[in-house]
Amino acid sequence: MASVDILRTLGNKYSAEILDATDEPQSAQDLSDELDIPIATCYRRIDELTEHDLLELHDNILSDDRRRIKVYRRNVEEIRVDFEETLEVSIEERSEVTNKLDQAWRTLSEG
Repeated sequence: MASVDILRTLGNKYSAEILDATDEPQSAQDLSDELDIPIATCYRRIDELTEHDLLELHDNILSDDRRRIKVYRRNVEEIRVDFEETLEVSIEERSEVTNKLDQAWRTLSEG
């Protein structure tokens, strides 16, 4: 993915806040409430971040009123922007071990 595209996505209002808040899985409504973001804007930012693989659909959980709710979690641990010679954005993804442990936990929780 082009560094400029990632930088544009991160530069959109609320994108960085959403990434920061999704270290643990969060629903769009929870993010909207916690970060004081209009819900429509929150969904747009989630779509943009997901499209650029910075955020992922983590799970569909069952709410207290038996509705399915999508929860999202960031895919990245760190993003660095370097302007030294040319624009370069480097992304450190979540560790594979973290993802595998999380997947195992979800599998056990569903059983």
